Amino acid sequence: MKTIFSPIQLKHQGQFEFYNGAVVEGYENTSRATFITSRIEEVGLGPVLNPRPQSLDTARRIHSPAYLDFIASAWRLWRDAGRTGTALPYAWPARGRYKDVTPDSIDALLGQYSIDASTGFVEGTWEAVKASHDAAVTAADLIIKGEQACFALCRPPGHHAGTDFNGGYCFVNNAAVAAQRLLDAGASRVTILDIDYHHGNGTQEIFYARGDVQVVSLHADPRNDYPFFAGYADERGSGGGEGFNINIPLPHGTDWAQWEGALEFALGSVRQFGPDVVVISHGVDTFEGDPISRFRLSHDHFPLIGAQLAGLGTKTLFVLEGGYAVEDVGINVVGVLSGYEDAIRR
Repeated sequence: MKTIFSPIQLKHQGQFEFYNGAVVEGYENTSRATFITSRIEEVGLGPVLNPRPQSLDTARRIHSPAYLDFIASAWRLWRDAGRTGTALPYAWPARGRYKDVTPDSIDALLGQYSIDASTGFVEGTWEAVKASHDAAVTAADLIIKGEQACFALCRPPGHHAGTDFNGGYCFVNNAAVAAQRLLDAGASRVTILDIDYHHGNGTQEIFYARGDVQVVSLHADPRNDYPFFAGYADERGSGGGEGFNINIPLPHGTDWAQWEGALEFALGSVRQFGPDVVVISHGVDTFEGDPISRFRLSHDHFPLIGAQLAGLGTKTLFVLEGGYAVEDVGINVVGVLSGYEDAIRR
């Protein structure tokens, strides 16, 4: 299996976030990518290739142009205001209480285009975000050209980024952009199956009223976990997308038996939809040792996940999302990919 990754994606580094009442070093850091690439090389999964430079044309079909312009310029605006450190928001518009305006202040813009204080900008952020986007598009193009499966090592991740907002370490929704690229190339239906611990609220928001992209997610119950305000079972889509958004929230402490049952249900929904390609939002923060998650999957379970995904029999694009037990993230991410490859060969 080919992996797409650029060292430019490591330029988003040294950022801080606000978490549990304190400003802390970002959990989404460069070591995630280095542990994953090292594990890929260790097990001989396949070549790690640089992405091809890509335009933002497909991303503009997913995100608002104004939002993309902002994240591309946020660090410059922060620096021009005389700031240093990490650009984080501290003020957000209350729902329905303020005018629909685009303010000039960088502090206001940071709040307008975000949902939390975890997704900070530093000097290399935009370069890394753009390279991560390019990795997703390049991987989608490989699928279009005939690859059975490919892995886009997208760092920063993407599934919490919506049409015009960032959050949860995500700036551009890489999985959504990849899905759109596949559709533009002739796929009639694409499924995004999100196996990350957290609900992909951005992916849901982007495709909620569309019937050409099915979004299926199994995740921690948002009554008790991030992103809190999306991911409930009764969110089924709207208009032309009604019935094509499927959420499977699970309680804290979910073990393999519970999680596997949810996956089997999710896979049944995918088979019923009949997609041409499945995009996996590939998060491994379901691991029992993850520092910001509360499920109980072990190392041995991740190859089993890959084997079950292979059972769909469709072309499959894996797009990296979460997973923050840094010493273990490479083992678990590559475990899924190796399990998929082993099942395909059998």
